This record gives sequence, structure tokens and C-alpha cells, in this order.
Amino acid sequence: MADADANSLDATILTRDAALLKDTVREAGALAQSMFRTELKTWTKGASSPVSEADIAVNDLLEARLRSATPDYGWLSEESADDSTRLSRRLVWVVDPIDGTRNYLGGHDEWCVSVALVEDAAPLLAAVFAPASGEFFFAARGQGTLLNDKPVRATPGSTLDFSRMAGPKPMVERLNTAGGDIKLHPRIGSLALRLCRVAHGALDAAFAGGNSHDWDLAAADLIVQEADGRMSDLSGDPILYNRREVAHGVLVAAGRDRHASIVAHFRNRPLP
Repeated sequence: MADADANSLDATILTRDAALLKDTVREAGALAQSMFRTELKTWTKGASSPVSEADIAVNDLLEARLRSATPDYGWLSEESADDSTRLSRRLVWVVDPIDGTRNYLGGHDEWCVSVALVEDAAPLLAAVFAPASGEFFFAARGQGTLLNDKPVRATPGSTLDFSRMAGPKPMVERLNTAGGDIKLHPRIGSLALRLCRVAHGALDAAFAGGNSHDWDLAAADLIVQEADGRMSDLSGDPILYNRREVAHGVLVAAGRDRHASIVAHFRNRPLP
């Protein structure tokens, strides 16, 4: 087992962790799919966040597989109590067992398992699996993004086609300098999946409203970046992960040129 505090991550360990991540996320997705559209116990976490026994079962599987294989790594999951020891770990698994739980419980297809390995505040490996739609995204830093084992890229250019953007409409409307009503892409209830669809050109741009969290974002962030895209806050600053505060503000993901154009727009017309 390589020391997680070494100056650089050994290539053999990185290859091992990539294989571990792929296999584990596929297994977790299969478990979630087996429980999809069945009678599940559900409850509410916090003010209004739904949770089901499927979320917990998938979280337990991910934690058992990943933590047993990498005991020196930290752990941050939406469905686990936060352990502050993660802050001292260079390598941390960042996990959303089922992103889009409302969709999942409603019997809709747009949900996914989202897992990233974060190194020093930036994602190093990422996998997002949407079993109901058959989409498996994988990215490793510096190695590009794969969708179902085929390389993908974000759409180039900087033009703004609102029908190819997804996110909160009031936010996107601020890009509409021509005035008049705009029609957005239909809502995608899984934030991770919404962002990932920028990586293969299904969307030109995607927005996240305020109060997204590390587990919603980390895997999708790397998947977009490695597809020649960018994901950041509206000032263009990169998103930092595995900090004490894991909530984030408004974010945008798009191909590089389009991202730069959108960020420049919001710099000149900041949100109130």
C-alpha cells in the first residue's frame, strides 16, 4: 500500500484505484437499479431532503468496498456522518450514493451514482453511473473523459443556444441580452448527471443553483474538465473540495470558450 502522504501518487496505485472505482460504482449502480421502482422505506433529512433505504444500502456498499481497499484515504459522503479526519488526508473519496433521489423515488430515469477521488482539493478520478439510461462516465486527471468507454468532448464555440442549457431558469435568463422568453432544455433532476451531459455535448452548458455540495459536484467537475470543458463559480474560480465547508454557491459548466464567455457575462452583470 503506497503512503497517501507521498509527494506523488504511484502510477500503479492510481491504476489500481481507477479499476477499483469503476468496478465499485458499477456494482453500486446495479444494487440501486435492483431496488429502483420497488417499495422502499423513506424519510426526510434536514428541512426537505428525501432519503431512502436504497441510498443507505448503496452508501454502505461503496463504503465497504472503497474503504477496505484504501484504509488510508478519507471519506466524505452525503449519507455518512462527517468525519473531520478527512481534512488531514491527502486523498479522499467523495460520494453521492444516489444523486437525484427525488427522481429515483418518483420512478424517473435521471439519477446516478457519483464518486470521485479527490487529491489535495481537486478531483483525481471520477465515475458517474446512470444505470437507468445506461450512461457510465469515467475520467482520470490528464487522461480525458470516457462515456461507455468511448472518448467524448464538450461542444466547442461560444454561442448561446438556450435550448441546449439546463439549470435554474432565472439564472440562465440573465444571459438573454436580446430579451424575450427563452426555452431551456427540460429539467434534469440529478445535478451530477446534468453537469456530466456537458461533457459529451448533450448540453452546451449547465448551471447549479446555490447550496450544492462536494458530493454533487466533484466527479462531474473532473468529467467536464477532462472533456475540454470548465466548471467553476461565476467568477471563474475553481471549486475546491474536501474543505471544512462543503457547500457551494452558483456554478456553471460548459466547453472552454463558452464557459469563458458566460463567466465574462456574469462578471459584468453579477447576480444580486
